[in-house]
Formats: sequence, structure tokens, C-alpha cells
Amino acid sequence: MRAIWNGAVSFGLVNVPVRLYAATSNHDIRFHQVHEVDGGRIRQKRTCSVCGEEVAYSEIAKGYETDDGQLIMLDDDDLATLPTATGHEIDVVQFVPADQVDALLLDKSYYLEPESKALKPYSLLREALRETDRMALVKVALRQRETLALLRVRGQTIVLQTMLWPDEIREADFPVLDGDVELRPQEKAMAQSLVDSLSGEFEVDEFEDDYRKAVGELIEYKREHGGKRPAPQPAAEDDSDDMTDLLTALRRSVEAAGGTASGDASSGSGETAGEPEKKPSEAAGSTGATAKSTKGSTAKASGSKSTAKSGSSKSAPKESAGTSETGTKKASSSRSRRKTTEDDEKASKTA
Repeated sequence: MRAIWNGAVSFGLVNVPVRLYAATSNHDIRFHQVHEVDGGRIRQKRTCSVCGEEVAYSEIAKGYETDDGQLIMLDDDDLATLPTATGHEIDVVQFVPADQVDALLLDKSYYLEPESKALKPYSLLREALRETDRMALVKVALRQRETLALLRVRGQTIVLQTMLWPDEIREADFPVLDGDVELRPQEKAMAQSLVDSLSGEFEVDEFEDDYRKAVGELIEYKREHGGKRPAPQPAAEDDSDDMTDLLTALRRSVEAAGGTASGDASSGSGETAGEPEKKPSEAAGSTGATAKSTKGSTAKASGSKSTAKSGSSKSAPKESAGTSETGTKKASSSRSRRKTTEDDEKASKTA
């Protein structure tokens, strides 16, 4: 077992260090809620009854509704002002007779295990409770709340039994029980003889949960006779909407910064992949064609052709002029080199 709390039993000047363990466990067979068609698990969502929206856990607060229909909201700051019990001591208030404790007051049970050095005072307290037939009424802080509890003996172990507060016990208010009923002596004798015939020692191990046993047998039967199938894996959540929103936000950010989103540039451009850039003269011609496009489809076509021709005719003279200048420079350079060679030959002959 695993200890869920560490502390000490304190009575008088005696202090007994102990560890607390849960004394009971629930063995009920638990079922999942699943979709009958495909076996998928059913998920519960927290939704608001007013707006119908799903509410995140961080947005949930505590609210108390009064008898007159008013809602009192409490947040974490409000709850932090409440007194909390964080001590690790089991304080003995008094020792009470065992027969005075109403079983309705008993709640959860925990075992107390002493530390090795505290075995003697632990044993002393246990035997004192056993021989006096009393229980120790104590106060203890569990889960930051102080509660009443009892220390009683079970075998060699001291059990801590938490208790309900007195106002948590409801009174049995049944008017029918106040009626007068006449019980004859013969009837009482017959009832007592019936009780005697069914009397016996209480052996709790002789009893078992028949319903839980039947449920387990039914599950095993269906498992062996074709009533099983692989548990389905939950579907992955679709993040496409989030990705779309992210891309849209990034694109708008780029546009706001004065740039052009790559996705828009590639999709909105009329150029195909691998097409060379237009020359400045061609770009000017295209701009002129676009400006004339408002006059109609026919005018647009003719304007485009005329602009393209004018652009070509303007660029051609520039290219031919550049070519002729280059050729003139090369010819003059060649003539100067031939003249220098002739002058050198004449000088050598004269010498």
C-alpha cells in the first residue's frame, strides 16, 4: 500500500509518528460510455447554459445560488481568504465509550502504521483503547480541511475513522411511526424464535457481491464467444482550420508591412514558371496596352499590337546605333596599329 499522509498522534505529552493508508477500495466494474455504432468513447464538453459556447476550464468559477435566486461568484482570491488546515497532527480531544458512537456518523476508514521508533507508544495506545473499550475522539486535517475522526482498534492496527458533522445527519421524520400499534405476547415470542433460528457468528468473508460476480461472468462469456472487437483509436483532431487562420494572419502581416505574400505573388501573377523577365521597353509597352484596354476588347487588341510594334521599333535603332559605334572604334584602333608598325620598319631601314 501507499501512504497518503504522514503525521503524528498526539495525546498529552505522548507523540506517536504514523503514516496513513486507505483502508478500503472500490472493486465495482466500471463501464465507459461508447457510441453503439463504432464503439468510440463519448466525450463530455463543458458548455454554458446561457450562450451555449464551450467553456475552457480556466474560465470556470465557483458560484453559489441563494434561495431568492441571486448568484454569488467566488474566485481564487476569495477562496484564498478562507482558513485552511495544513497541520500534520492527530489531536486527541477525549476518549469516549464505544457504545455511544452512532454508526451513522462514521465515514471513511484509514489504517495508521507507526514508524519503527514509535512502535512502543503505538502499542501502548492500542492496548489502552482495547482494555477500556473506548474510542479516541480526534481532530485531523485531511485535504486542507479539518474533520472529526475516531481512533479504534481492529486486530493489531489502530484505525482512523473519519466522521460526519452532526448537522450532516438527517432526522428520520416519518409520521406513520407515531401511530399506536398493539403487539401481542404470542407475536413477540414468534418473532424472537425466528431471530434465534437465524442467529450466528458474523463472518464477513462468507458474503460476496453477487451482482459484480454476474457482470464479470457475462463479460468473460462475451469475450470467449465473439462479443469482442478491438477498441477504436480516437480520431486525430483536425488542425486545418488553425493552420488556415495562421497563414491568413501571416499573409496580412506581410501585406501590412508593405511586402507581398509569396502565396499571393505566385498565384496572382500571370507569368508562368520559367518565363524570362520583360525588358523595360516591353514593360512600358504592356503598360500602354493596359491603359488602352478600357476602350473595348477590339481596341485593347489593336492597342497592344501597336504598342508592341512601337516598342520594337524604338529598341531596334538603339541597338544598331550601339553596334555601329563599336565597329567604328574597332576600325580606328586597327588603323593606328598598322601605322605604328610601318613607322617602326622605316626607322630600322634608315638606321
